Amino acid sequence: MSFKDDLEDLETAEDFLRFLGVTYEQRVVNVNRLHILQRFHDYLSADTGMEGLDDEGMAARYSAHLERAYQDFVASNAIAEKTFKVHQEEARKMADRFVPLDALLPT
Repeated sequence: MSFKDDLEDLETAEDFLRFLGVTYEQRVVNVNRLHILQRFHDYLSADTGMEGLDDEGMAARYSAHLERAYQDFVASNAIAEKTFKVHQEEARKMADRFVPLDALLPT
């Protein structure tokens, strides 16, 4: 079986983390599993250097991207990271609502 074939058998965030050798704390995964997997997907999508890699090279690259995605949520949280569209839209709405203090003061 190839590396890609092995990936097809993985179902949970924990499956991916174990398979790719990423050490994790269950409490972080419990709260952020979908965010970690989405960020992992985003990192993989942005990686333009994977063509031509053999299984070992691909596994190393996937592992690095998953480690990075996991660490994003160890150091931060889903709302701050704005992983999903709903968080990105909310951040835009909040930016539109900002009124500088000097705009409230009489001139």
